Amino acid sequence: MASSWCWNCLSRLRQPPQALLPPTPRISTASFHSTALRYAQPAKKKGNSLTVMKHRQSTSLRRKKKKITATARPPAVGERKALRKRIVLSNPNALEIEGMQDLSAETMVDSRLRGSVLGLPATMIDQLRAVQAFKPKQGWSLFRRPGTVLRRDTIEMGRLFEKISGEGEGAHKGKVVKKIITGMKGSGKTVHLLQAMTMGFLKNWAVITIPDARELVSGDTAYAAIEGTNPPQYVQPGATSALLTRTVAANSELLSSLKISQQHPEFKSLTPKSSLEDLARLGFHDPAVSWAVFQALWKELTATAPAPGLEKDFKPRPPMLVAVDGLAHWMTNSAYRDVDYKPIHAHDLVFVNHFLSLLKEGDSLKNGGLLLYATSSSNNPNPKDFNVALDQLKARQAGISPSSPEYPQPAAYTVTDPRVLEMFAKAQSSLELQMLSGLTREEARGFMEYFARSGLLRESVNDSWVSEKWSLSGGGIIGELEKLGRQVRAPAAAPAPAPAASA
Repeated sequence: MASSWCWNCLSRLRQPPQALLPPTPRISTASFHSTALRYAQPAKKKGNSLTVMKHRQSTSLRRKKKKITATARPPAVGERKALRKRIVLSNPNALEIEGMQDLSAETMVDSRLRGSVLGLPATMIDQLRAVQAFKPKQGWSLFRRPGTVLRRDTIEMGRLFEKISGEGEGAHKGKVVKKIITGMKGSGKTVHLLQAMTMGFLKNWAVITIPDARELVSGDTAYAAIEGTNPPQYVQPGATSALLTRTVAANSELLSSLKISQQHPEFKSLTPKSSLEDLARLGFHDPAVSWAVFQALWKELTATAPAPGLEKDFKPRPPMLVAVDGLAHWMTNSAYRDVDYKPIHAHDLVFVNHFLSLLKEGDSLKNGGLLLYATSSSNNPNPKDFNVALDQLKARQAGISPSSPEYPQPAAYTVTDPRVLEMFAKAQSSLELQMLSGLTREEARGFMEYFARSGLLRESVNDSWVSEKWSLSGGGIIGELEKLGRQVRAPAAAPAPAPAASA
């Protein structure tokens, strides 16, 4: 029999209170259960690089970098530096130029060869390497053999060598010429010094060079204070020993032919039959006495008469060429420190002070010679006092009086270095400022023809093309012309003819 109660009626019945319902058992769970929470994040899939984004987190894709383990042998000590400073002077793939003349005592003053490139004598390559005349970033490795362009400044310098040596017209034998070489970056200041070194070797002069003035003030060499000096002076034994090594390697034939002519009681091993090469070699193995050896060698090279008892084997001393590259580094504080940890001025280094004293008034080279100190534009500390001193020197050469309002002066309310300004003020009449500019169009054409004859340039070198490159190089700046000339442009190959259709 069916019940009279329907589902609708049963749903209207009131539920009994909670107290009348039988108690339900409570199931206790452990706090360390492994049951997943209801709203927990889904587990990450293996191999998926996507990560869950957090608040203010980058949305870029992140992947774990695979750690690469080096299995090759690490470079040896000094190998990277040797590779960085390696100098290549020959390219066997370049074409050999037929009829190329060498730079000699005759060609270096021949104005008819102006604008042509002359090769450096093969017998002097080792001497030029010894004095570090070549630089790694120069384009020597582009050509079959090293060569240099004969520009107007080169011919003038060659005639100056002849006059000081007592040759040619208007000879001034024994004269001392002091010059500071400046110019734009890439104008050929370092190559100009190389040309001067080559001429010095051709004339059998004593050549002493400082290839990089920065190395003497950068704090890379050992130094020590000299006792009894006030203000304190500092000596650099390692740098002095390196200079003696370069000097002997480059001037070995000359120094071996000259005998001792002065008394040197501090060196017991020397005899009247000892040569200047024997004297210089004393500073090779013992840097502690290298500075005393250098002073003795300089005394011998500048001697005009022998000491009593040494007249037998005395020979007149030849003129000297002193070349310094990067002069601006000597016009500021060095990287060295004194006992109070204060910076040491570059002029307090006796090695540097010796070469700077040659610029002052007086005949510092008693047998005559040439002082060429060049600035560097690519690696220049740009000291403001040195720039003011060069401007003052330029104004004096132009005839502007120091009392004139147009005479350059340091900026007002600036701290100046009186030692730099005073040094150049003491060398007013004997010091010259030479500004190297760009090549002329005729010289630029000869220089670019050298690239074409070497196989680097495959274009027609005519007047219009040379004028275009001369303008693009900033008025014939030789460094910029070299960049334009080394861009090899091969003519485009003609398309192959289409095969004839078969009948």
